[in-house]
Amino acid sequence: MATRVGGFRRKTRSKMRKSPKEKGKISIRRFFQELKNGTKVCFSAEPAYQKGMYFPRFHGKTGEVISKEGNCYHVSFKDGNKRKTAVVHPVHLKKA
Repeated sequence: MATRVGGFRRKTRSKMRKSPKEKGKISIRRFFQELKNGTKVCFSAEPAYQKGMYFPRFHGKTGEVISKEGNCYHVSFKDGNKRKTAVVHPVHLKKA
């Protein structure tokens, strides 16, 4: 079997890039936001903070908060016909 070249953020140059307006410090409000179960959220990565980031293919998808685990949230969403769950830090989520 072939060895994989590249890591987690491979081929995400434009997807994980901030616009010049957004560059700078991370928003504390977004970092510590509290989300309730059943809240609709959108995957929106914060490139400056890698911990708790979802797989880049799910960028822009919308899901629903199921539960909280530590500082992160379990988010359920549809990927094609499958229902998937991701553990995501709140800095990478936007209320939809």
